[in-house]
Amino acid sequence: MKLSLNWIKDYVKLPDDMDLSRLAYDLTMSTVEVEGVENLAERFDKIIVGEIKEVLPHPNADKLRVCRVDIGAGEIKDIVCGGSNLEAGMKVVVARPGAMVRWHGEGEPVEIKNAKLRGVESFGMICASVEVGLADLFPAAEEHEIMDVTSLGIAAGTPVAEALELDDILLEIDNKSMTNRPDLWGHYGIARELAALYDLELVEFDKYTPDVTDTVDVRIADTERCPRYIGAKIEGLCVKPSPFKMQSRIWRVGMRPINALVDITNYVMLATGQPTHVFDSNHIIDHIEVRRANDGEKLQLLNDKELALSTDDLVIADAEGAVALAGVMGGAKDSVLPETESVILEVANFESRGVRRTALRYDNRTESSSRYEKAVDPERCDQGLSLAMKLFAELYPEMKVTAFNDQYVNKLERKEIDVEFDWLDRRLGKRIPQEIVAKKLGTMGYDVTFTDVGMHIVVPTWRSTGDVSIKADIMEEVARMYGYENFEATTITTSFDGAINQLEVDLVRKIKEYLAFRCNMQEIFTYPWMTEEFVTALMPDTNGILALATPPAPTEKYIRCSLLPNICKAIVKNERNFDEFDIFEEAQVFLDSDYTNEYKGEKLPAQKKHLGCAFVGSSDNIQELFRRAKGVIGSMPRFTHMEGFTFEKNEKPYWADETVWLNIMLNGKKIGDLALLSKKSALACGIKVLSAILVELDMDALAPFKSRTNRFVHTPEFPINEYDISFLVDSAVKWDEIYACVMNKKNELIRDLLFVDEYKGKQIPAGKKSITLRLLIGSDEKTLTGAEIEAVANSALKKLNKNIGADIRTV
Repeated sequence: MKLSLNWIKDYVKLPDDMDLSRLAYDLTMSTVEVEGVENLAERFDKIIVGEIKEVLPHPNADKLRVCRVDIGAGEIKDIVCGGSNLEAGMKVVVARPGAMVRWHGEGEPVEIKNAKLRGVESFGMICASVEVGLADLFPAAEEHEIMDVTSLGIAAGTPVAEALELDDILLEIDNKSMTNRPDLWGHYGIARELAALYDLELVEFDKYTPDVTDTVDVRIADTERCPRYIGAKIEGLCVKPSPFKMQSRIWRVGMRPINALVDITNYVMLATGQPTHVFDSNHIIDHIEVRRANDGEKLQLLNDKELALSTDDLVIADAEGAVALAGVMGGAKDSVLPETESVILEVANFESRGVRRTALRYDNRTESSSRYEKAVDPERCDQGLSLAMKLFAELYPEMKVTAFNDQYVNKLERKEIDVEFDWLDRRLGKRIPQEIVAKKLGTMGYDVTFTDVGMHIVVPTWRSTGDVSIKADIMEEVARMYGYENFEATTITTSFDGAINQLEVDLVRKIKEYLAFRCNMQEIFTYPWMTEEFVTALMPDTNGILALATPPAPTEKYIRCSLLPNICKAIVKNERNFDEFDIFEEAQVFLDSDYTNEYKGEKLPAQKKHLGCAFVGSSDNIQELFRRAKGVIGSMPRFTHMEGFTFEKNEKPYWADETVWLNIMLNGKKIGDLALLSKKSALACGIKVLSAILVELDMDALAPFKSRTNRFVHTPEFPINEYDISFLVDSAVKWDEIYACVMNKKNELIRDLLFVDEYKGKQIPAGKKSITLRLLIGSDEKTLTGAEIEAVANSALKKLNKNIGADIRTV
């Protein structure tokens, strides 16, 4: 959120020589995080007002003109310009050499220099409003129109920042730092904090008292969702531009001025944090009613979005139907129109959760809804009404309030909290004198009464909507206004009775390090909800999958019960950029269960830690992909120091290929799957080119070793010899059978057996495959001769022939 320091100064008189860095630091330490401070005038450095004295044709270009421009003190400069509205006597904006502007309003700012344009020397540049960032304040009728400031009566040579009163400081506030502070979503709220911080006087709003007997017919059907609604009928109006000062302030903080009637409502919201709205009273039929929408009821909003409403939506309606979405946006046919002459001003309070649900449901977040969502207090309607009526009177001196109604049906009760001195002293770590506590809290609107053992505090209305509700909140208020930097650091005394060995936590870290460092995989992080198209692609149905009551989007209502849908979504995003990649994610999944919270008696979902992996590569190398995936997962127990698991084919995952799949087993129980993503599922996900081997593993089922089981093995004293053998076996023979046959401990000279290659082709008989293995042969007693090595290899071949029918390749 952006704030104007000049605007804040309307409500609290800050010293003219205040150090801005100190102001930003104090606000950050006590109230909200100030992300940036900008001197607005610096945007317009070396940009001045000039007066065109004469417009001459360009000798070498039909579309250009040579303007003789007074840039101050009678100094005349020739400037070449292609503007369509140039004429003598016109006041224009001139960028002197060294100024930074956006050429035609596009790209990054460029530095203006003296130049020769089609043979004519040109000093600086005459600017369009879009080139100096003022298009919202001075909109151009057509593309080549130059910014005209003649009507403002500014002398030539005056800096634009001074001429347009843009000599202001803008504060950029981090919205997240004030999510729980609805009182700060306006300039007045920040002014109140600064007044308390620096012990300055805060300007109060005069309460508006209507001098009218007629009432606006206001009916509130849902008093929980609308505690207060003020309606005021105002006549004697018209649609016209608002004063430049109002437009400028609205523009500075990031909104666009529209017309006087709309600008008043936006100005009030930005000043006080209280959203307001105006309806064209000639289009409101009979009465105003605040009610729930009928199911399927239609409403066209100001942004032309047409909605089919639900019964959870709160609307403003008249006798014919809904005219506005309460707290979010007005309707197109009943708000300010070109012919509007009288309005009904709405200053209302709406329940925060309902506004948030509605705004999210229709993806229609607005400045109004973002404030109501934070729980604005109903009493702030008085400030909004007071300022709005003051502005209407200033902009429309002939206006009249002809009807008024203030329906305050659900009055806000101020929170009351008791805080004991001993408790406060222990939490703060020091005793702060009572008079300082009373003064600090008093300046922020708290009513404080002291007792023998503590104090009774009545919280102001603007902090009573959920922000301050317990005594820990009071402690925070005292500490931040006293100044965190004023608390002395103290040494914390503790004792360690024994080491804490968290084997499960250590195992998670070891697995992630193994995958990232040793296997060169990339870790990803995804949201805890799943996109519907990926759920449909990977799961047989949605039975048992938990759904969010208020999803971030209509297609993302399911909370994740598996990591694979989001991993497939990541594959889709990366497929266009990479031909091969390996990714993994470790995160919680949420499963429907009968687990019950023992404190609240609520049924809660089971939360389990899962590991998901994807090995992605060319569809021509599926065998290599599968081996890489199986190698990574199969070697994991050895490198991460946990119980080993095995691979079996018992239950094919729904999303898996018909042939290429395995179940991961531990102690006879399935704990995960490793499989090729089927073509059907891949296309449903949008994976069009690459193939993926997916893995999902229940990490809660893994069993870390309680102690290290490493043993020392001597480096061989005599050479280890490598001997390759090739043979034919049936296609159905597995690696486990081959390994067990050779490494059966009957021949201790074979130290290990390594896989080298597998081949199927024209030279290989049908139903057969060629396997190449590497024997590691060595002795602990001597160097083996060639004949001895040959004998060991032949012995291994005989075993293979006898046990699995292996034939030595002769072709």
